[in-house]
Amino acid sequence: MPRLDETLLRDVPPFRRLEGPEIREILDQALPKRFDAGAAVFREGHPATRFYLLLDGTIRVMRTSPEGEQVTSLHIPAGQLFGIAAALGRETYPATAVCAAECLTLSWPMSLWHVFVARYDGFAEEGYKTVGVRVAEMNQRIMDLATQRVEQRIASALLRLVNQTGRKVEGGVEIGFPITRQDISEMTGSTLHTVSRLLSRWERDGIVASRRKHVTVTDPHRLLLIAEG
Repeated sequence: MPRLDETLLRDVPPFRRLEGPEIREILDQALPKRFDAGAAVFREGHPATRFYLLLDGTIRVMRTSPEGEQVTSLHIPAGQLFGIAAALGRETYPATAVCAAECLTLSWPMSLWHVFVARYDGFAEEGYKTVGVRVAEMNQRIMDLATQRVEQRIASALLRLVNQTGRKVEGGVEIGFPITRQDISEMTGSTLHTVSRLLSRWERDGIVASRRKHVTVTDPHRLLLIAEG
């Protein structure tokens, strides 16, 4: 991969408060890598040897239940750090990171996390802000599972993905990476049958449109009303 120009990363959250020479120092220690869709960047429980910045693509964060079922915890869009186990005081990765689409990443040895935090104020602030946002999102998901009906959870999940990764297309806003009905069921604690039934009904009502691995929200306002109950 060609040497990255630091000016390309000045608007990326972990870098936006840093000066050009500081960004250059960090980039010169980074390992760039492309991953195919479906590839695991790292797996739950494995030693946390590196942390990552997602330059392009979407990461699906997955946990395995005691029964062996895969549960999608959240999605990480481009421009964010992930795999930052050191920020959580962990020596292993707490979840599996799977590429929902082709991904481009930069990574650094985990031993550099505390070095970067101590040396670069902006990097530290953005890194721990990322942790706070992820914890808040996970807490919200727990609340949703405890208090919302299944159609509300599914509507909320679709709106969240549209807000994070959506791209305007003819007729609406499409979720910016391939997603299946099984993926949606894993995100929302529901069954594949329930997701299929609701999406089919919402398609008839003109709220969403779906085709193989692609979902477009065609009426965000009506979907928001469903999410709000």
